[in-house]
Amino acid sequence: MKNLFFIVILLLSASGFSQEVCSVYYPLQKGTSFQITSYEKANKPTAVVDYTVSDAGADWAMLAYEVKDKKGKVIATSEYEIRCQDDGIAVDFKSLGAPGIMEQYEDMEIEVSGTNLIIPNELLEGRELPDSNMHMTIHINPIKLNMDVNITNRKVSGKETVTTPAGTFNCVVLSYNFESKMGIKISGTAKQWLAEGVGMVKQEDYNKKGKLISWSELTAFSK
Repeated sequence: MKNLFFIVILLLSASGFSQEVCSVYYPLQKGTSFQITSYEKANKPTAVVDYTVSDAGADWAMLAYEVKDKKGKVIATSEYEIRCQDDGIAVDFKSLGAPGIMEQYEDMEIEVSGTNLIIPNELLEGRELPDSNMHMTIHINPIKLNMDVNITNRKVSGKETVTTPAGTFNCVVLSYNFESKMGIKISGTAKQWLAEGVGMVKQEDYNKKGKLISWSELTAFSK
């Protein structure tokens, strides 16, 4: 559950959308690929996620991803949808779950509901963004397991220049609160750096005491 939110984080890059209509920040074209590497203590990688825009339509795209552990073993593969909405894009709320969570329970009865993650084109400092959430119920007779993920207090907090192994980028900075509960409750805050035409460049996650607990960065990008 530690890396539950690095997928949120990582989210997008897909499809044959018109950039003017859909996204200033994400190159939503079929074939675009990028890689996000996540870290915890001692700057050691804990996971690597490779994303590819696998399919696209006039106002939608599918983003496929493959998650590898620190030894390079594939531990999850899945995909989720991105759609044009208003002045930006809406990311399927299922992407808020931990990588591979749906596949883990694919042989069981699952109910999923939630609110998509909205990323508008106009990210001016101080702008508040809509909350996002996901609720999942897993039926394992005779019991039910419930999982909740909430992303709240989203806002644009500034602009910064960030350098990663993929390059140097001028970014807007988003901040938000996160909370997940599946038996154990995990909560904290996060900062995310987005660059125009690239998407997420970096993310930092903090516990509720404000201590940095994990971070992710863009380590490869191609379109």
